[in-house]
Amino acid sequence: ITQGMVNTERDSESGKLTQQYTDEDFPEAVEEYQPASTREVADEVGCSRRTADVRLRKLEETGEINKKKVGNSLTWLSVE
Repeated sequence: ITQGMVNTERDSESGKLTQQYTDEDFPEAVEEYQPASTREVADEVGCSRRTADVRLRKLEETGEINKKKVGNSLTWLSVE
């Protein structure tokens, strides 16, 4: 699993490192694993499952990726 997509920045107020993910990181991970689970995308991008879930749902709402329910789980697919 590649986790080289993560960028970190230091917050100017708190001094804490924060992780930044580009809009392209998530659909690229979906394409690599499709049908991709949220966990697979999170592991590939290097973020939490919750962060991946939020970003994937936003991408699905804008038509950039598709979702499919399999049992109780969602899988993510590239738009063809």
